Amino acid sequence: MSSMDYFIGIDIGTTSTKAVAFSATGQILAKQACSYPMLHPQENRHEQNPETILEAVVSSLIALSSQLPQHKPVLISFSAAMHSLILMDANDIPLTNCIIWADNHAADLAIALRATVKGKKIYHATGVPIHAMSPLCKMWWFKINEPAIFSTTARFIGIKEYVFQRLFAKYIIDTAIASATGLLNSVELRWEKISLTLLGIEEQQLSAIVSTTHIEYLPAVKHNKLTERLQAFKATPFITGSSDGALANLGTGATVKDSMAITIGTSSAARITTTQPETDKDMRTFCYYLSGGQYIIGGASNNGAIVIQWLKENLLQDKSPYDEFINLACSIASGSEGLILLPYILGERAPLWNSAARGVYFGLDVKHTINHMVRAALESVIYNVYGIGKILMEKANVTTIYVSGGFTESSLWVQMLADIFNLPVIVSTAEENAALGAVMVGIEALHLSSSINIEIGKTFLPDKKNQLIYQRQCAKMERLYALVKHEF
Repeated sequence: MSSMDYFIGIDIGTTSTKAVAFSATGQILAKQACSYPMLHPQENRHEQNPETILEAVVSSLIALSSQLPQHKPVLISFSAAMHSLILMDANDIPLTNCIIWADNHAADLAIALRATVKGKKIYHATGVPIHAMSPLCKMWWFKINEPAIFSTTARFIGIKEYVFQRLFAKYIIDTAIASATGLLNSVELRWEKISLTLLGIEEQQLSAIVSTTHIEYLPAVKHNKLTERLQAFKATPFITGSSDGALANLGTGATVKDSMAITIGTSSAARITTTQPETDKDMRTFCYYLSGGQYIIGGASNNGAIVIQWLKENLLQDKSPYDEFINLACSIASGSEGLILLPYILGERAPLWNSAARGVYFGLDVKHTINHMVRAALESVIYNVYGIGKILMEKANVTTIYVSGGFTESSLWVQMLADIFNLPVIVSTAEENAALGAVMVGIEALHLSSSINIEIGKTFLPDKKNQLIYQRQCAKMERLYALVKHEF
């Protein structure tokens, strides 16, 4: 490889697609992002136009190549958000929009299935919690509520499969994305018969399963306008890659022994990496395939920094910059003088798995101010992530936490996490972690020697005094939820 070579990671996310060009050492050379809207046709419906996302992928690639005209692309490897669903007809035309992870219209069905013996069998076979986010539950909703559409569906796919079908004229799915559908046996990495029987579908209606290191090339014949527009990459290998959550672990360096990865962006998640699939007796955690025989075990919360955005923009209608708004909490002592927020403004996945959960401020007193409300909100997001993390710490001896996401821009917020978990917290210096993780998988696929070095950033050490305060507040938050959950 020469110094003029670059490696592209494509990250297909919920709000945008990013194409990132990395050097052989993992440094960002250029990046391009294309954003797109979320559609809400009805209450609890959250969808996107798959053609808009496809165009974002193509446009970002073209724009990236124009930024590096003298450089050679070595590979293009993919990361994508999990749990999306598109119903396709026999002519490869979408019958639906792309129904994303946040869609909640299958909530009632998921709750009913979760309580059954069959639901438990599906969870333990696939590692995917029975929840409205799951493509399995979304598909079952269509079977029951939209039988005409369901019966005419030739293929059930996700957004990455849609992109690949348009580029390569074939339906393929990598094991990592497949393992998040509720349809894949997590041990054997094949389509799970219990899930197929529940839905009454055949394997032929799902994509062909390939490895995360599977390689494709654009067709030699320009079979459509998309591949014609991408002729700059006609000799470039395209790698299927993995899922965004799994690749974030890889891209932050949190695959080392006894480590946990925590990401807090709009939503939040905690994950550990293992070499064996493992489910939870109480169905509280997920188990997804990463790549190379590794799995991630963890939980994802709906309520990360979106809680702070809601508080700032909707409730308080504050116009100040975000860093100034968050720093209002600095004047308030740990524990917010007894004020607690149940942060479930979008319902909740892990650790509650309750789509009906909602937000509650508790303990308001005449002494409390806006600053207290901000601090309580910041703390509540960390309490909730801790609720996921302590389940994982039952399964592994975690000694270090690696963190990434927008919340790392606030030292106050990161220190809260170190104090609540009572563990050293290392801030990842790597930008665009999922895209970098995708490149690392691509390098493995091509059997290239890697010189990517993920540098360790600032380390935050826990404060024992604060930890005791936070533990009391965290326990109170759990008791409060237990008291009010039947009222949602």
